[in-house]
Amino acid sequence: MATRARPPLVLLLCLCLASCLSSAIGGVSAAGNGYRTTAFLVDEEGRRLRAELAAVAGAGGGSTAAYGDDVQRLDVYASLETDSRLHVRIADADGPRWEVPQDVIPRPSPEFFLQTSRPGRPVLSTATSDLTFAIHASSPFRFAVSRRSTGDVLFDTSPNLVFKDRYLELTSSLPPPGRASLYGLGEQTKRTFRLQRNDTFTLWNSDIAAGNVDLNLYGSHPFYMDVRSGGGGAAHGVLLLNSNGMDVIYGGSYVTYKVIGGVLDFYFFAGPSPLAVVDQYTQLIGRPAPMPYWSFGFHQCRWGYKNVSDLEGVVAGYAKARIPLDVMWTDIDYMDAFKDFTLDPANFPADLLRPFVDRLHRNGQKYVVIIDPGISVNATYGTFIRAIKEDIFLKWNGSNYLGVVWPGNVSFPDFLNPRAAEFWAREIAAFRRTLPVDGLWIDMNEISNFVDPPPLNALDDPPYRIDNSGVRRPINNKTVPASAVHYGGVAEYDAHNLFGFLEARATHDALLRDTGRRPFVLSRSTFVGSGRYTAHWTGDNFATWDDLRYSINTMLSFGLFGIPMIGADICGFGGNTTEELCSRWIQLGAFYPFSRDHSAIGTVRRELYLWESVARSARKALGLRYRLLPYLYTLMYEAHTTGAPIARPLFFSYPGDVATYGIDRQFLLGRGVLVSPVLEPGATTVTAYFPAGRWFSLYDFSLAVATKTGKRVTLPAPADTVNVHVAGGNILTLQQPALTSSRVRQSVVHLLVALAEDGTATGDLFLDDGESPEMVGARSRWSQIKFSGATESGGSVVRVRSHVVHDSYAPSRTMVIAKVVLMGLRSPVPPKGFAVYANGVQVNASTAVDGGGGGNPEKGALGVAHVGGLSLVVGQEFDLKVVMTY
Repeated sequence: MATRARPPLVLLLCLCLASCLSSAIGGVSAAGNGYRTTAFLVDEEGRRLRAELAAVAGAGGGSTAAYGDDVQRLDVYASLETDSRLHVRIADADGPRWEVPQDVIPRPSPEFFLQTSRPGRPVLSTATSDLTFAIHASSPFRFAVSRRSTGDVLFDTSPNLVFKDRYLELTSSLPPPGRASLYGLGEQTKRTFRLQRNDTFTLWNSDIAAGNVDLNLYGSHPFYMDVRSGGGGAAHGVLLLNSNGMDVIYGGSYVTYKVIGGVLDFYFFAGPSPLAVVDQYTQLIGRPAPMPYWSFGFHQCRWGYKNVSDLEGVVAGYAKARIPLDVMWTDIDYMDAFKDFTLDPANFPADLLRPFVDRLHRNGQKYVVIIDPGISVNATYGTFIRAIKEDIFLKWNGSNYLGVVWPGNVSFPDFLNPRAAEFWAREIAAFRRTLPVDGLWIDMNEISNFVDPPPLNALDDPPYRIDNSGVRRPINNKTVPASAVHYGGVAEYDAHNLFGFLEARATHDALLRDTGRRPFVLSRSTFVGSGRYTAHWTGDNFATWDDLRYSINTMLSFGLFGIPMIGADICGFGGNTTEELCSRWIQLGAFYPFSRDHSAIGTVRRELYLWESVARSARKALGLRYRLLPYLYTLMYEAHTTGAPIARPLFFSYPGDVATYGIDRQFLLGRGVLVSPVLEPGATTVTAYFPAGRWFSLYDFSLAVATKTGKRVTLPAPADTVNVHVAGGNILTLQQPALTSSRVRQSVVHLLVALAEDGTATGDLFLDDGESPEMVGARSRWSQIKFSGATESGGSVVRVRSHVVHDSYAPSRTMVIAKVVLMGLRSPVPPKGFAVYANGVQVNASTAVDGGGGGNPEKGALGVAHVGGLSLVVGQEFDLKVVMTY
């Protein structure tokens, strides 16, 4: 709990120009009469402001009865913490309340004593920031956030501010529908990526299957991005940093927060580009953790594998079918009676499972298992005995809380207790001595509970019922009681949504300490900032075409939330999949950042080799994914350093194209690789939107679309093929396909140079060993290379250059670029000959040409040149010149 002393201040009385005026947004809430500004203080730099508010008395002279008594005095603290980030915090002036702990989201503390002040208006505005904060002159209290450069109002509150002990409400107006497009808020499975009018987002982490749309799921992310049409698509972000349960209602022309505790702690991010918003957001909440290179390979899992022989058969099946497989997983089946850190002595004994894992490692493959937070209450179970000794369990009514999950009766570690993280680390280290797993999958950590705890006190039944499970079910249902008590006296009521974050942090730190390598953690439950420690999957989806479509929306949302390593269970988790659905799903899932096939016990098996048609799709789609591994890993570097999502909506690269704002059946990998999957049964074509520019197929490098303005194009979509294109202006680094990522890393490099209309292209490559804890730290060894391409002499010369930004990763000096593919060569006839120069010296390179001359007039007779036989060292700068003669 954040606490502070209240320093004495000399405040300036605020002159109110009008009293109790009605707002354009509406009148006061039935739950409260609002607040009036009694005083304010602004620092001389115009970057910090503090205001005091007093509750407006009702007609009878007191508080409204709904949801409890009003907090009588509030502090408003506003600060331009950076030029692109505004912090606005509204809290009880007379005492501390629960806030997200500093060690969860480290952040500047509000400064209540301002050394200098100035008279004037209650406004924050500086020449270096595009964000302006202002308190309205009218009463009740309202504030607005606007963009200084354009005057666009980004957030404008109504006078219906409500602040009670366990009910807070605030509403902001939004521009008319069509002017503002909102994305984010979750976790929910949604039918569209863009928020729809009258959507309610309930944030209360719950074990509800992801196959259910519009319900609160496993994580809580009270953050949205607002992209405004006109003016080039300027974007901004809004975060309410609060871990209590809440409903966020998006009404099209307004957004309303109804929160059952804590404080109103808002952050506004100026953008103005979508990439700038996520950069600014992750500067605050923490950058995404770097993922190990192997985690970008393909993963296979199932709940219901019978024994070690079953696992061996799956690995052999992938090898025989020549389908890539990097990571084998096991669900709770491997445990002894579902107890964490144990092995089933009959079906998964250590003397069989350990050699299996050792064989995976010798083949360059990895192994990941699941663990759940519930510790079996069993006097003969070592983990339980040690937990009792350390006294690290969550408390309720004076004793350890007793829940029920897979092992039966369980107690839950309290990860707010520092001893719990130490206990967890020791248990993981001891388990890894028996079985050297490469990563851990933490499930059921909302917390999930198979029983409904009875109410103990008022915390279990707050006066306002959030729309839990879409039916306003009690917040205790299927979880631990809100009246449970954490370390330091913190109520579960306040900390509920933090449990998955805290377990992920403890698991990440435990793996790092035990292995000395980059951890891989996959968590079902998440909160703001979880991306610093974990990847995420979309949870228990269903094997339906709807779930296939909806997976794109969730994936794109988690990119906004700062958790770029995201994917859905390929072929569907629950229910029986079909051959066609599974085939189309691997075509999409091969391009999820986290690509894993997983299914539920009792459903039909769906390993990708079981149907030949699915195997063909897998070989083709995963073959391309594995070729793109250097590109995907470079995107991980970009995510880790700037927060940029790996999988992105189209408007991230084309914010000025309003037609991209509603697209959620396609997505980009990075800035320029466009994936356009088939999402309906029986389809043999797909209609895809292509923004302005040139778009080349990544299968045969041919020009598919060239357009001055964005347009929709119907493309062939054979049963075994997903359409994947690269935009002109991009240079991609590819390696050769193989059955594991470790073998891909040993292959030669090809450069794909997709020339834009102006004859230029750029690209990046990041290299390291893929497992060092720090991606770009002082102790890590890494290389970064920037590539550029340009045409000269009217297009008859193409130059491709590299610039080595950093080079401490020694293998970069032995990796070679053996081939460069030049796409988008404009020529009236095919060239008669080539001369190739590397660093000014002519080299004996092989050359071949596809297309060009006499081609489709719309496509501008563009050709492709393959320049092979090269030996350009990746870690050394080069200047490649290709001269074509006609």
